[in-house]
Amino acid sequence: MSETQAPQPQGRLAQVIETRGGLAPPEAPFVIEHREALYYMLCEAAELEHGIMCQYLFAAFSLKQSADEGLTAEEAVKVQSWHKTILHIATQEMLHLSLVQNLLSAIGGAPHLSRPNFPHPARHYPAGVHLALRPFGEQALQHFMFLERPEGMAIDDADGIVAFSRAAPVMHAGDIVPRGQDFATVGHLYRSIEAGIARLADKFGEPWLFCGPPRAQATRQYFGWPELIAVTDVASAQRAIDEILEQGEGARGQWRDAHFGQFVQILDEYDSLRAANPAFGPARPAVAVNVRPSEREVDTALVTDPLTARVMDLFNVCYETLLLTLQRFFAHTEETDAQLKALADASVNVMIQAIKPLGELITTLPAGPEYPGKTAGASFELFYESDCLLPHRDAAWLLLAERIQQAAAFCGQILSGAPGPAADHLRVVRDGLDEIARSFAAHLPAVAARPWPAWDWGPDGPPAETTARAQAGPAGARRPVTLPRPGETVSFETHIKPLFREQDRKSMAFAFDLASYADVQAHAADILDRLRNGTMPCDGAWPAEKIEVFQHWAESGFQP
Repeated sequence: MSETQAPQPQGRLAQVIETRGGLAPPEAPFVIEHREALYYMLCEAAELEHGIMCQYLFAAFSLKQSADEGLTAEEAVKVQSWHKTILHIATQEMLHLSLVQNLLSAIGGAPHLSRPNFPHPARHYPAGVHLALRPFGEQALQHFMFLERPEGMAIDDADGIVAFSRAAPVMHAGDIVPRGQDFATVGHLYRSIEAGIARLADKFGEPWLFCGPPRAQATRQYFGWPELIAVTDVASAQRAIDEILEQGEGARGQWRDAHFGQFVQILDEYDSLRAANPAFGPARPAVAVNVRPSEREVDTALVTDPLTARVMDLFNVCYETLLLTLQRFFAHTEETDAQLKALADASVNVMIQAIKPLGELITTLPAGPEYPGKTAGASFELFYESDCLLPHRDAAWLLLAERIQQAAAFCGQILSGAPGPAADHLRVVRDGLDEIARSFAAHLPAVAARPWPAWDWGPDGPPAETTARAQAGPAGARRPVTLPRPGETVSFETHIKPLFREQDRKSMAFAFDLASYADVQAHAADILDRLRNGTMPCDGAWPAEKIEVFQHWAESGFQP
């Protein structure tokens, strides 16, 4: 701390923890003898970062949003600050997950973005590590502190968190099969990985160990985080691991500004508000429920409210597509820099425009009559517990765009039967998903040139606002479309050009410019064929009357 900095305020809990110090000698790292063992433990680190991130998001989504939910003005301000802090910590866990993917890529491995579904099977992690989805509250905060505790600091997990012990095999010099190792803290895991990297580089040489393509990594160029470090050697691997540990537990003995310290401060503030108002309840009564039973031998509570189940399904589809997008980024093949940036942007946009609003909406919806007074929470269910990698570029982009557009259509179906506040949230999500789908299509001609299926909006077709949005530009501003009156001369500027949206122009830029009179005239036959067979525009066929207008314009002499 500099001389100009004032000491940070600390509550009772922070004072108690300060006396514990967290300066006990670190545990000896477990041995990593070969690349496969290093890859195996990096995959476990990825699963751990992934699962911890889901826990934090679940808690953040459960927080109340305003004084309208029974908070005083002072309490609402404090709860909003907690919401912001926990979401920021969850974002940093996504950063950590990305750094682990960089480490995997650097040693020649594939990205690993899968993990066990919640609730976790017994003994998946060591006894000191158990993950559970819990709403915000004292128990959740104590659990988060336990997970983020510095090495050498003895604190207990929250009551009710069941830890299962598992065998602690030790890797020996002659072993060829990797094994799950025992570790007491996240810091212990990463320091063992750090020691394993140094050991293997010393044994075989850095060029042999760091054989992966440097371009297949998340960097500031694509995601904007200055903390993202491209891993190419032992020194950069060390910096990546240091970044993870210093954000989580803090530099040795300096935990206040790390995730651990931030949770300590939140718990102190929570206790203070509870002391002033014993009725203080900052969180919605969310309960962890799944949409579908677990395929493992795990007891799983299930949501029974039909609307809530459909919104949770939508959340999980968006979450799955986010992971598929990141998988494609880390395991890309011929993508250009612009396409890699589009993948990175899409992953961020899915988080902001779908995951966050849907996660918060779910905590306002009932879990079902079997759970009186309880709302649901995002379940983060994965459809594939092993990594699902889309290996072929053109097909991968088509499938990503298709899946997001299907999610938008499904969202439209849900909102038609949702109550007012929920429908308002869903309408915003649907519009955001539409834009993300078009961003995929605009960056790959092979996708835009193929027939786009007519999505199932239901027996009455798309809602009116969807038709209006189809004539809007990327910012959502409506473009004037004037169909000619009977006998009126059809002109390009008045009638034809306004039919094409900006996303249509971007999607077809590889073939012609839809905003250019000369280009459209020169390619009129091709454009008319595409309009008739539904391959243009990319997100749904034109109605017959618009096609007839274009055909009439062409047949009547291409009036400017």
